[in-house]
Amino acid sequence: MRAQPKRLIIIGFMLVLVGMAVPFSILLGFLKSTIALNFLGYGLSVIGLLLGTLGAALIMERNRDRDQNHRF
Repeated sequence: MRAQPKRLIIIGFMLVLVGMAVPFSILLGFLKSTIALNFLGYGLSVIGLLLGTLGAALIMERNRDRDQNHRF
């Protein structure tokens, strides 16, 4: 099963949003600040950023291969 870059970018974006929502909810007082919850928010943001970057890199790689095959 090959990774679908657009799906990786969408999943990564959603993880980053959740990773931002957790600390914001803590800041507003909706959630109680705990070490585990703080690390969860941070981890989701980092994983989302990595997945989005991986998806973008896969799109660039596929476009580069397609461009090299159609030259001259």
